[in-house]
Amino acid sequence: MAKGKGSANDSPRISNRRALHDYFISAKLECGIALVGSEVKSLRAGKAQLQDAYAKIENGEMYLHGAHIDPYTQAAIAYNHEPRRPRKLLAHRREIKKLEGELGVRGTTLVPLAIYFKGGRAKVEIGVARGKQQHDKREAIRKKEMDRDIRRAMSQRQ
Repeated sequence: MAKGKGSANDSPRISNRRALHDYFISAKLECGIALVGSEVKSLRAGKAQLQDAYAKIENGEMYLHGAHIDPYTQAAIAYNHEPRRPRKLLAHRREIKKLEGELGVRGTTLVPLAIYFKGGRAKVEIGVARGKQQHDKREAIRKKEMDRDIRRAMSQRQ
């Protein structure tokens, strides 16, 4: 059967817009995430937040800490999950070693940028991030406003 408008990729993309504002992202990695059934259903409903989340490499494995996935409302309390539990991220060992090498630089961290579904599987986009100073944030806002004004002027011209 051909994929139509009602495909499995209609699930929402939960993005961490705050991370793009607060950090310079130097590298990105797409990896899987180990979830339980009620977490998958909550993600498909778009009930998750990545605001305070970060990834950490522990004993050669990568974990996502601080991500909040709401308990599934239609599941029994006994079968539901803990909203802020650490979740294992699935990546190849060489990719984890590469990220670990990039984290050796002072002031860098791993930040989740988005959670989405690809081919029916939950994926997390992780970015190697370095914090922005206040003047960097102001510059980014100024540049975004200038681009918006240019686009507006070009659309009015046509």
